Amino acid sequence: MTRPLIALPARFSASASALRYKAEVAAQALVEAVYRAGGEPLIMHPAAPYEPSRLTRCDGLLLPGGGDIHPRHYGADTEHESLYDVDETQDAFDLALAAHALEAKIPTLAICRGFQIANTALGGSLTQDMPEDHRHKLHPVTVKAGTLLAKKLDTEQITASCYHHQSTATLAPSLTPTAHAADGTLEAAELTNRDQWFLAVQWHPEDTAATDPTQQALFDALVRASA
Repeated sequence: MTRPLIALPARFSASASALRYKAEVAAQALVEAVYRAGGEPLIMHPAAPYEPSRLTRCDGLLLPGGGDIHPRHYGADTEHESLYDVDETQDAFDLALAAHALEAKIPTLAICRGFQIANTALGGSLTQDMPEDHRHKLHPVTVKAGTLLAKKLDTEQITASCYHHQSTATLAPSLTPTAHAADGTLEAAELTNRDQWFLAVQWHPEDTAATDPTQQALFDALVRASA
């Protein structure tokens, strides 16, 4: 049985011990979660301008976490002093990749920055610096009943592993909210028109997916949708 090919854009890294110089990396936990689900992870080189043909051979897409998106991409006039790891090439590539996948109806799972990228690509905006700390946090998340997310997780209450200091300010018109943290932070969304498989979560399911079947279920669902 051929494994569905799941595209996963790499992240730029200033160094990697075994490679001596600058590197392009993907989180091992993400790669393992996709492979454990039966998918074949394909790490993509982030090159701008983006070429749509690069997704032709791929069956699904995983938009991973990473650094901050430059505020100009969602119409902000100022930059908060807390912004970190902003990279124009990474932003341009991820935004174009997300827009293409959404237009082409490629099954997509968006995680943390990936959620923010998808929301920005669809016309939403971000809070540049959250008033509450959501880094290195395990906290409860309530999932809306009847949503695609609730069906895939098979529960409406989960414990989520979070690491982010930005969040959704205005949700894109084509997205609908599907989960919230206790402090009101939007934790998940899906397309209002369900003719495409798309899930976006603000937390990091890969952090605990190896031991938590509920979190692994997100990767399993992506691979099944891509088969």
